[in-house]
Amino acid sequence: MRAREVLQCVGLGESNDEVGRALHSSLETARTYVGPLLAKLGARDRSQLAVIAYESGLVEPGSR
Repeated sequence: MRAREVLQCVGLGESNDEVGRALHSSLETARTYVGPLLAKLGARDRSQLAVIAYESGLVEPGSR
């Protein structure tokens, strides 16, 4: 599921450009995923998405 992969990338601190490269897609596609993910999870910014990624176990400390 792309949303899960995007959340994991954001949790690792990746920029939209890095998310796009990691998912073999464009910067615009990465933005297209991040925006709705913010709304879907009720997060106000990428930092909150990162917290959600950690709390859900998608990202572990030191996993970068």
